[in-house]
Parts: sequence; C-alpha cells; structure tokens
Amino acid sequence: MTSVFDLAPETPVVPVVVIEDAADAVPLARALVAGGLPLIEVTLRTPAALDAVRAIAAEVPDAVVGAGTVVSAAGVAEAVGAGARFLVSPGWTERLLGAMRESGVPFLPGVSTASEVVALLEQGVDAMKFFPAEAAGGVPYLKSLAGPLPGARFCPTGGVSPANARDYLSLPNVGCVGGTWMLPPDALAARDWARVETLAREAAAVRVPVGG
Repeated sequence: MTSVFDLAPETPVVPVVVIEDAADAVPLARALVAGGLPLIEVTLRTPAALDAVRAIAAEVPDAVVGAGTVVSAAGVAEAVGAGARFLVSPGWTERLLGAMRESGVPFLPGVSTASEVVALLEQGVDAMKFFPAEAAGGVPYLKSLAGPLPGARFCPTGGVSPANARDYLSLPNVGCVGGTWMLPPDALAARDWARVETLAREAAAVRVPVGG
C-alpha cells in the first residue's frame, strides 16, 4: 500500500487543522495549498470535521485531505466515506489498526514507545505518527530509535514548531512533521487566509539542507 509519506513526498510539513465552521474549509485549504502545503489533516474533533473533509475533497483538487484523531472503526468508515485520502490516529488498538488497514487508504497509527513501534513493525506497518512528540521525548528519543528500529519512519506531531521542525526533519527516520503553527487562532477567527498562506509558505520552506 502507498504510504502517507508518498502522497506528497516533497512536503515537509502537514498542517493539523481543527475546523469549527465547515464554510471555512475550502478557503482554508486553498490558502494552505497556495502556500505549498497540499497534505492537510483535518482532525475529527468538531461536529464540522466530516463536512469539512467532504468539502475540501470535492472543491480543492490540489489538496490531499486526510482525517486525524481517528480513534474508532466507525470513525475510519466515516472519514473515508467523506473523502479522506489518508488517516491519522493518536494511538492504536488491534481493532482500529484492522479498520485502517481495510480502508484501502494510507494511514499513520500513533506511537510513543519502542514497544508500540515493534508491535507495528511485526504487523508490517512501518509508517507511524509519533505523538505527542515533544512530551514523549522529542528529537533525542526518535534519534535513539533510529539505530535499533531502522525500519520505522515517523511523522512527529505535538509540540512541533518553527523552532524545532528542522531538527526533527534532519533525522533519518522522519518523513515529515505535523503542526499547527501556520494556523494561528486569531488568523482563523478573522478568516485571514492571506496570512495563513504566508505562514504556510514559510512552513513549506522548512527543509534540511543537503548534507545537513
């Protein structure tokens, strides 16, 4: 199966979006895409989330919209039914993992310990979300996993910011990072999509220099 990391391989940052009003979904997604961040995770934390996924999937063809905070088999079905092209969970169980695998779309099950990583590798899953990244040990922890568990690749989310994003992206086992810093609450409240686009463009430029 295609990995989430293959959906937009040149994109270093995945915006993690909480949408309160589905009417904001399309202009917000267009701003992120224009800024160079086409891979968009809409978290299933609000009543508007599924409608937001549906709208982005239908009206923003250059966006690769996915659903985050997926915590149940029912949530998997609802998200894929709304048009989600990838799934992200904060953690995983056997039942949830089975539902994500059967969905037919790429997925990132959440992990925060070496044992969880090993368990997923045993099941043939090598693409994972590392969450909550900073609270679970951050860059030093992921760096320490690279040696004994080189087959695992991560998208760290939770506490990632412009101050540390490049440090995460410099690790050999990190494919991208997830964050919210390009989506400040005041900009969203004001529907300042131009500002979101500018911040997205700055986030998209967070890349690790060749050789560094």
